[in-house]
Amino acid sequence: MPQIEQVYTFPSQIFWLVVAFAVLYFLMSKVALPRLGRVIEERRRRLDEDLEKAAQMKTEAEAVIAAYERALADARAQAQATVKETNDRLAAEAAERLRVAGAAIAEKTEAAERRIAEARAAAMASVKDIAAEVALAMTERLTGTAVDPARARAAVEAAMRERA
Repeated sequence: MPQIEQVYTFPSQIFWLVVAFAVLYFLMSKVALPRLGRVIEERRRRLDEDLEKAAQMKTEAEAVIAAYERALADARAQAQATVKETNDRLAAEAAERLRVAGAAIAEKTEAAERRIAEARAAAMASVKDIAAEVALAMTERLTGTAVDPARARAAVEAAMRERA
């Protein structure tokens, strides 16, 4: 049987197995594995560098964000101050305009009151004259006799003093 005949070649197969293993072990340990080790070490070194760069960039980004937030807060504060200043200025201008308008209105009111007082005095003087004329006319119609105008004026003035 052919399977049994291989038992005689077994020691030579083991010899060649050990020789092949030794050659492969030598090649792997001296050639392939050092190259693989260098590649792995290079990748690890690049990965570490990239991680360091990423950490540095993250720190820089955080610093930029913090500076941006500070600048934004400063801009908001400055805008609020500008708005407050503008509101104060406009309120002061409005108060000044209101004061000027109030003064003008008060002056016009005083002038109108003076004109009214003058018109009233003129009207009262006219009323005395008109009342005296009416008294003269009524007396002449009722009695048929003419009355002295000075006397009629004196009677009207006396009557007006009694009412006042």
